[in-house]
Amino acid sequence: MKKSSHPSFLLSIIPIVALLATLVGIIIIKGADAAQSISYLILLGASVLTITLSAIFCRQPLTNIIEGIKKSATQILPAIPILIFIATVAATWMLSGVVPTLIYYGLEIINPQMFLFIACGVCAIISVLSGSSWTTIATIGIAFQGIGNVMGYSEGWIAGAIISGAYFGDKVSPLSDTTVLASSSCKVDLFTHIKYLMLTSMPAILLALATYGIVGIFYNPSATTNPSEILPALNSSFNISPWILIIPIITGILIAMRVKTYITLAISSLIGLIGIFIFQPQIIAALGYTSSWSDIAIMCGDILFTETSITTGNELLDSLVGTGGVAGMMPTIYLVLCAMIFGGTLIGTGMLGAITQTFTNKIHSLRQTVGATVGSGLFLNCCTGDQYLSILLGGNLFRNLYKKNGLEPRLLSRSLEDSISVTSVLIPWNSCGVTQSTVLGVATLTYLPYCIFNIASPLLSLLFAWIGWKIRRLKN
Repeated sequence: MKKSSHPSFLLSIIPIVALLATLVGIIIIKGADAAQSISYLILLGASVLTITLSAIFCRQPLTNIIEGIKKSATQILPAIPILIFIATVAATWMLSGVVPTLIYYGLEIINPQMFLFIACGVCAIISVLSGSSWTTIATIGIAFQGIGNVMGYSEGWIAGAIISGAYFGDKVSPLSDTTVLASSSCKVDLFTHIKYLMLTSMPAILLALATYGIVGIFYNPSATTNPSEILPALNSSFNISPWILIIPIITGILIAMRVKTYITLAISSLIGLIGIFIFQPQIIAALGYTSSWSDIAIMCGDILFTETSITTGNELLDSLVGTGGVAGMMPTIYLVLCAMIFGGTLIGTGMLGAITQTFTNKIHSLRQTVGATVGSGLFLNCCTGDQYLSILLGGNLFRNLYKKNGLEPRLLSRSLEDSISVTSVLIPWNSCGVTQSTVLGVATLTYLPYCIFNIASPLLSLLFAWIGWKIRRLKN
């Protein structure tokens, strides 16, 4: 192979093929859980392969690779504090009784046949108001996962309904960072973008709600534990009271005030920690601590940073109320960092550019352009491991192509959202996929088939491009 300063398409595709082939092989041999548990090693191996191929065949300077990793890091590293605070919110909301209270009232109020429909709808509303799928899933999503488990629904269906609702709200909310990023990177007015986005998003979420409603009607949950057995166990282990809901209400107020996500989560963690002493003082003794100041300080540290378990006398409830703290989030953080390195090496060596440029060189028609955008969106999500970086790269890659082919920029911004924002959670090593998998306790490939909204969005984007519905050509 002739040496060149620029990598060829065939050379560039090798690390990605090696990555996907390794993951598929492990999934076939050992299952999805095994693949997810060692994904960070596979990503590091793919990064080493990328650098090695570039050094041998292209003689790329190390400074290019470092710059690529820096570019990737600027998009991914801001997510790390949010991941840490998500872990502390999950721990404090569980032990302060917020999640047990929501589970208790949910089991009493929600009709099991309507559960999936309600979970999806409520998560959609909260996500629209907050503009954050991560915050929605880390708070009310955890409660719905617990309620659904007790009702006997499969974990895949529960997580799919939660994620579908949360990502719809995130996608169409003017407060969403990805929505703002997609519109701004394509130079489209925010509300023009959202209005056009609704043409694919509304049918997708209605399809999802209809599916969850039908599944609920005909689904016969095989609960291993009767909900009537869980309620007394919750009552005996936690002080269930409407006053505990002050904690999520304060969080809702912070969201309505548009306080930054990491600040909202930090404050929610703090009031959740305080709530343990106010609402659940018996938890202190149950965890083996005394009321001395030194013991309290140690307990707070343990709750926030280490695994905590409570024995309730009910096996299912024990698994629901256990927390992992920051330590439980560390594998997720490692995976996100490894995805950042892999994406950075692809960018720095020029391999990602070589691959995407090959696909865009011979694109002229409407169907080809939108198809290439959707396909590249999924591809970028797999390569970069981050939806923000994928949106930025996709906008830069296709902006001139849309202009050359006489297509509106709002079609580009919508296609990027349909293919990147909502599918990032379906990729096991993407920051979204690994985060929601950790928070909900469900493997990415387990919930993937049940995320109806996330699957329908890119398909509808392709369908509407195929029939040309609501797509106008620009006048030259």
